[in-house]
Amino acid sequence: MARSSNLLLCFSVLIFTITESALAQTCSNYKFSSNLLFNSCNDLSVLDSFLHYTYDSSSGNLQIAYRHTKLTSGKWVAWAVNPTSTGMIGAQAIVVYPQSDGTVRAYTSPISSYQTSLQEGDLSFNVSEISATYQNNEMIIFATLNLPLTNNGIINTLWQDGSLSGNNPLPHPTSGNNVRSVSTLNLISGASGSTSTGGGGDSKLRKRNIHGILNGVSWGIMMPIGAIIARYVRVSKSADPAWFYIHLFCQSSAYIIGVAGWATGLKLGSESAGIQFSTHRAIGIALFCLATIQVFAMFLRPKPEHKYRLYWNIYHHTIGYTVIILGVVNVYKGLDILSPEKQWRNAYTAIIVVLGIAAAVLEAFTWYVVIKRGRADESSKMGQQVGNDGRSQYA
Repeated sequence: MARSSNLLLCFSVLIFTITESALAQTCSNYKFSSNLLFNSCNDLSVLDSFLHYTYDSSSGNLQIAYRHTKLTSGKWVAWAVNPTSTGMIGAQAIVVYPQSDGTVRAYTSPISSYQTSLQEGDLSFNVSEISATYQNNEMIIFATLNLPLTNNGIINTLWQDGSLSGNNPLPHPTSGNNVRSVSTLNLISGASGSTSTGGGGDSKLRKRNIHGILNGVSWGIMMPIGAIIARYVRVSKSADPAWFYIHLFCQSSAYIIGVAGWATGLKLGSESAGIQFSTHRAIGIALFCLATIQVFAMFLRPKPEHKYRLYWNIYHHTIGYTVIILGVVNVYKGLDILSPEKQWRNAYTAIIVVLGIAAAVLEAFTWYVVIKRGRADESSKMGQQVGNDGRSQYA
């Protein structure tokens, strides 16, 4: 009976999964209410969007229907072609949004800077038959673009969404899928793909991922591990001086990797004019400065018996723990910017929790060892004193 129930449960889950996959929205199974037909369509990679189009190479006319689904209220939507590059600057956009009176406004807007307010203006090519519909949380842009066949029929496309303030579009988010909504489209073959050159696409995303991995591993993982080694391994007398060299190697490696990650961040910033993450940037600069000071302070480290060693230790520990705290905070800031799959944040959180638990356990064990060792030393001293007093009586 139990086995039959388990089989029935597994079968139900399988049927549900297959049904859910079959009902997943794609461009190929969509039918327009106006009975419009298009020769080709593409499921765009992000932002729950789809592009339907027909291209007439003889006239150069590209008839499009861009669908942006799962919209929340108070959102604007745009679809664009960039004739000159793969990034935002130079994009020739069609912008639509629902107005407060219930109508939908659709207009053209050339993008000339990152600080654009999506003002209305003529595009670098002719556009006609612009219209839009908005219902059931889905916005559809209709238009016909005159695009003579160039570059073997490949065009750069972008799509975007953002919030509204009344009837005024606000800047779109500059992280997550909103910086991944770039692709190429081959008007002849119908193939689409992520861009790999210019200011957007896979190239920039790859640099962001490298930047995140380098800094996450260095400031966010290796630095805390190095501090744990210095604080807790040194308690074992047999680990002296090995703990120091392990600590030095771990922190030096973390610093070198961290500087590489910091440099990639500077490079990304120089390639993303107008896109700023002020808090993340400020913490990164502070981390680099404090860690650099910490490295050079090693050359000024007094000997253990020196009268200034206590003050150096206070400085060293204060700067070190500050770097660790800022490093962990900035890793989470970076995760907010990159917006990766949830498991990446969960994985890093799990690492930090494990390190925190290990530190707490080792802290308790360290105090136990120190107190026990102190009592043993005190008993030894008392034994020596009693022995000396006994010998003095018979002297």
